[in-house]
Amino acid sequence: MLALFQRAWAVVFTVVVAAGLLFSSGSAEADLLAKIKERGEFIVGTEARFPPFEFVKEGKIVGYSTDIMEHVMKALPGVKLTRLDLPWQGILPGLAAAKFDYVVTSVTVTRERYEKYALSLPIADATMALVKRKGDASIKAPKDISGHTVGSQAGSAQLQALQAFAEELSSAGKGVDGIKTYVDFNEAYADLGAGRIRAVCNSLPNLLELVRTRPDTFELVLPTFGPKKYFSWAGRKDADSASLAAFMDKQLAALNKSGVLTELQKKWFGGPMDLPSDKLPAPQD
Repeated sequence: MLALFQRAWAVVFTVVVAAGLLFSSGSAEADLLAKIKERGEFIVGTEARFPPFEFVKEGKIVGYSTDIMEHVMKALPGVKLTRLDLPWQGILPGLAAAKFDYVVTSVTVTRERYEKYALSLPIADATMALVKRKGDASIKAPKDISGHTVGSQAGSAQLQALQAFAEELSSAGKGVDGIKTYVDFNEAYADLGAGRIRAVCNSLPNLLELVRTRPDTFELVLPTFGPKKYFSWAGRKDADSASLAAFMDKQLAALNKSGVLTELQKKWFGGPMDLPSDKLPAPQD
């Protein structure tokens, strides 16, 4: 009887363990990347007002990031890409609230974001620069914004960099007259063109594109200023999202090493960028 009782409990124990293993295996597989593959849709947040990285043309989101994602999606057969066009101020909060899977828009790497989000390998240089109206002889170098009103995008790393630079100028004797913020950079450029502000702070690749497309209106102010910066994409920094973050890094590293990123940089920026292909450097700010 005792032997029969022991065998019965052994059977029950085996069933319970097997069920536990099945549940554990299923849970491990039910991470974000697996969910994306199962649903057949990869949903990303984008601010499509940031040319040449992402912008709308003939009703479609195009640009550097769109071309990159065409290559990335080849590694997700059977999955469609859905891009939600959102204002920048809602991008990272929307990611944190799990409104979408990932951010495929130009996220400037800062220390705060580096610690809070799973930032991807760099997709582009994001070092800061200024643009002025064509022919404005009063601004020959970044320091010449002293005494003037300058603009940038609300909630952006570019605004933070401008504020830090303005503090440096102030400590040296003369700061800027004021900093005006905008929902997006197109509004800032419109005010600059109309003479309501004297310069706009943005990342160098974006300003190169602006000057290339509107050479009669705007002029770049060099050199760049502040520490070296990079643009990345972003995921949530949690266990569920770790596989997706690793997948995206793997794809970006492969595109960098194969030369695809270099070709896309030539297409959209007029030349290549020297980007790390194995690790995102910790921000210097």
